[in-house]
Amino acid sequence: MTRNRHIATLFLATLALAQVAAQNNGSNSSYSRFGLGTINDQSSSFNKAMGGVGKAIRLGNRVNTTNPASYSAIDSLTMIIDAGMSLSAGRMKNGEARIKANNCSFDYVNAGFRLRKGLGLSLGMLPYTTIGYSFATSQKVTNDFSSTQPITSHSSYNGEGGLHQVYMGVGWNPFAALSVGANISYVWGNYTHSLSQTFDENGTVSSNYSGLNSSHNAEIKTYKIDLGVQYPIILNPQNRLTVGATAGLGHNIKGEASLVRYNTVGDSISIVAEDAFDLPYSIGAGVAWESQGKLLVAADYTFEKWGSCKTPQMGTEGGLSYTAKEGAYLNRSKISAGAQYIPDPLSNNFFNRVHYRFGAHYSTPYLKVNGHDGPSEYGLTAGVGLPISNNINRGPMANISLQWMRRDPSVGSMITEDYFLVSVGITFAEAWFMKFKIR
Repeated sequence: MTRNRHIATLFLATLALAQVAAQNNGSNSSYSRFGLGTINDQSSSFNKAMGGVGKAIRLGNRVNTTNPASYSAIDSLTMIIDAGMSLSAGRMKNGEARIKANNCSFDYVNAGFRLRKGLGLSLGMLPYTTIGYSFATSQKVTNDFSSTQPITSHSSYNGEGGLHQVYMGVGWNPFAALSVGANISYVWGNYTHSLSQTFDENGTVSSNYSGLNSSHNAEIKTYKIDLGVQYPIILNPQNRLTVGATAGLGHNIKGEASLVRYNTVGDSISIVAEDAFDLPYSIGAGVAWESQGKLLVAADYTFEKWGSCKTPQMGTEGGLSYTAKEGAYLNRSKISAGAQYIPDPLSNNFFNRVHYRFGAHYSTPYLKVNGHDGPSEYGLTAGVGLPISNNINRGPMANISLQWMRRDPSVGSMITEDYFLVSVGITFAEAWFMKFKIR
């Protein structure tokens, strides 16, 4: 009965935190104006500092959401609760122009526990994409016919929103060393992209020219299914090699997107695009080597088939149109590698029990920007896991990671973005299900 109360309380707390996280999910990237926004890292606090690797990682005291098959390794006596947030400082440059932008976001919350031998369960909230930007451009368009003064167009771009996911997953070890798993997620969110245009005549706002404004809006609700498999190979008593693989099931999203265009004299038009979005199919593979309980080295590869996904696109040939089409996305590949080292897990010395982590990642773009390939992304990570108790396998741990990430455009006219992120997570691995003989 006590166990059931713990699980019910955890489920309700997860839903409450999911709502908080959804309202505090943010971005400061101009590239989030395109597609579904910028794609978020799906890793938890312990593997963020390792470049986000996790396809082949199996730990009994951590929730590894990157491969649901890993849930079968959760310790039978332990309830794991993990939550994290990030602080980011962004630096954008385009030619001589420089912009700084800072952001804070609640990243995720998840939990995991064992249902029975070889069967683990996890639930939580993860971000999927984020949208958030505000910038303006100006350019001279002509000279006024009467006054011959220069006419300048000012365009202001603003956007906000993103997609969030609440998931529940199981990992099962049906026989021998093989483990399989699945995450089933409810994905929801919305976005608003707006463009406002004004004109001035030699520095003074002019009412003689009508600005063309637009607003793109959508509310998305759908599901997401991710499958996983892991197989550890015991090389010798001190070394283990684990291989893992994942697959995401893509599908069409039965939702609408709307476009409203209007000018300053009151003319407007509204168009709706049906079945406007797709989620991509994806596959991934990874390998992890563990040695003497001290060293963990892992590498992942992920491929996402965005190239065949649709998104609403505006057309003007033969009149204004707004329909879901392919061609705005690119297939995306991501490579990650990372390591963790614990000098001596059994030592009484605090620094010998600290988890030292580092990693790197690289990904190709998933979207096109004004007809060109979007920016590729790469980064370096480092961090520590600080034990808060003397318990070797259980007890709270503070996970801190530092990350430098760059979005590098394919053409010189695009914006280069550099981000410095600090991620902080707290993992609680407590013996909720231990039975005591004496009370």
